[in-house]
Amino acid sequence: MKEVTLYTQPECPPCKVVKLFLNENKIDYVEKDIKEDAAARDHLIKQLNSYSTPTVTVGETIITGFDLDALKSALEL
Repeated sequence: MKEVTLYTQPECPPCKVVKLFLNENKIDYVEKDIKEDAAARDHLIKQLNSYSTPTVTVGETIITGFDLDALKSALEL
């Protein structure tokens, strides 16, 4: 299974939906709160070229914003 990382922030309804989706499908993931973790925020912006949450990485695949179809495809569900 590819490593899954979810970049989130508080008060982000789409982030909560993505977490529910990952949990329901028993997908292990690392959650990084960009409000609490400055290094994660910098990585999100500088390395992933994303300014929005949720952003999900599945291996080398980057999914920016709320896109369950892209997430399903990246996870091969």
